[in-house]
Amino acid sequence: MPSDLFLRTANVIHRGLLKLSGGRVGSRLSDMPVLALTTTGRKSGKPRTVMLTSPVSDEGKLVVVASRGGDDRHPDWYLNLVADPQVEVQVVGEPARPMTARIATAEERAEMWPRVTAVHDGYAGYQARTDREIPLVILEPRA
Repeated sequence: MPSDLFLRTANVIHRGLLKLSGGRVGSRLSDMPVLALTTTGRKSGKPRTVMLTSPVSDEGKLVVVASRGGDDRHPDWYLNLVADPQVEVQVVGEPARPMTARIATAEERAEMWPRVTAVHDGYAGYQARTDREIPLVILEPRA
């Protein structure tokens, strides 16, 4: 499974490529839009930003997958938004916007998971690697 160092390094490199290219390189991965998700660190209280992809978007809502490459642990960003669901999201090329994160219900996940894996079948492989159910997180505009 990916180490914390690998994930942090990949995140820094991805943000650097986006910045250097003016968003022309790295704004889409596997045909999914890339977004920067900023959460509040559950221990530090500091803003933490991670680059993610969104395989599903509907009516202003974005869905992200807390896969951590099929690791048995949830990603830190997921644990942060469980502790504080008020997040900031910036889709590459768009302004940042405040959003609220929530975990998809069992019914929502059952409906969305086939859509997620249709866009990127790697998520099915990640799910096969772990005993934990990989959560889907719905990011909704704040009211």
